[in-house]
Amino acid sequence: MYLAIQSVQQAESLSIQLLCKVAGIPRSSYYKWLHHKPSQRQLENQELTAVMMALHEKVEGIFGYRQLTLHLRRKTEKQMNYKRVYRLMKIQGIQSVIHRKKKKYEYATPQHVAENVLNRQFQAETPNEKWLTDVTELKYGNGQKAYLSAILDLHDKSIISYVLGHSNNNPLVF
Repeated sequence: MYLAIQSVQQAESLSIQLLCKVAGIPRSSYYKWLHHKPSQRQLENQELTAVMMALHEKVEGIFGYRQLTLHLRRKTEKQMNYKRVYRLMKIQGIQSVIHRKKKKYEYATPQHVAENVLNRQFQAETPNEKWLTDVTELKYGNGQKAYLSAILDLHDKSIISYVLGHSNNNPLVF
């Protein structure tokens, strides 16, 4: 019986030696890991992580590490650094929802300014005497845009022609 137990222990020792050799770590590191007891700080971090994950789910991931730190301080009534919360968030793989700012378009000066031929006289005596054109932006679907360019006859307010396109450029108007 004693020999059987001794041979099992030798086999375990050889397998541990082989695994450590393959992993490239000393045997002492394996045994240190095997008998490791978590420190007070690690236990505290586990508790904080549980509270942090619950809060993150409650607010649907909107909070970043700064807001999360403030709410964790209130909830646990403990002082903690935002760097600690940031590190725990990285370990758990959570991050805030980032709201992107909308693009602000730069207004360009027109290349060509047409002279005021109509002088605010928007009535025409005969057909095809005065035509107006305009481009209208239409939004549809999932944030997509279409552009409508129409030509209007001022005599009877009828549409002479129209073109629909996906970009507001010169070929659309011409």
